[in-house]
Amino acid sequence: MPYITADDGAEIFYRDWGAGGSPVILSHGWPLNSDAWESGARFLAEHGHRAIAHDRRGHGRSSQTWNGNEMDTYADDLACLIDTLDLQDLTLVGHSTGGGEIVHYLGRHGSSRVSRLVLVSAVPPLMLRTDDNPEGLPIEVFDEIRAGEAADRSQLYRNLADGPFFGHNRKQDVDQGFRDAFWLQSMACGHRGAYECIAAFSATDFRPDLEKVDVPTLVIHGDDDQIVPFEVGGKRSAALIDGAVLKVYEGSGHALPDTDRDRLHADLLEFIDA
Repeated sequence: MPYITADDGAEIFYRDWGAGGSPVILSHGWPLNSDAWESGARFLAEHGHRAIAHDRRGHGRSSQTWNGNEMDTYADDLACLIDTLDLQDLTLVGHSTGGGEIVHYLGRHGSSRVSRLVLVSAVPPLMLRTDDNPEGLPIEVFDEIRAGEAADRSQLYRNLADGPFFGHNRKQDVDQGFRDAFWLQSMACGHRGAYECIAAFSATDFRPDLEKVDVPTLVIHGDDDQIVPFEVGGKRSAALIDGAVLKVYEGSGHALPDTDRDRLHADLLEFIDA
């Protein structure tokens, strides 16, 4: 299996499918890994693109480091992957926490290698409610997730999969396979990495990064997202990125790469090939 070595020696797993077309990096959400994007990676590779997806440090098959479980290091790991593979004319696609990772990469490393950006149910600009971010979610929401992670993370992941992550608590219509895959990927995440990543995705202020985005950007968000509410995430990110295109999936929740995959794949391909 392919790995790259990060600056501190951590081993970052990645998959690299397809050849010939422009490269696309697919960045996953918390507490998942690159398997969350396997359907999208296969679709893009079958349609002429080089689809690359990595396991963020602490997640999946990558090193479970004690330190570095925060956005600066996540973005620097991504830069190491992009530089090692010498990727150009790159499209960055990020779901949920992955959206924060790719935006922070642009903020720290610039867009010289990047041509397009796609945010899917993404955590920017800032999830946490603060004095200058009153639209955010109260810290008690994230403290409850931390408490569940610390006490019985297996049950926490079951509760998320059976409830708000897929929106299964709304209609009871999400296949068991999707929910089982979420739990399996989540349990492959290191305990410390998963716990610390809660602060990384909720309390990192991505507003300065969004101001630096200077490539065509597509923002996709469901208006019934219970994890990153549309008013907190996609709507505000689209407003902060100059020229961003916003697509709202009416009635859809957070897990668009699974629940809305056909529509999402079509929108990704149309945007990348435009």
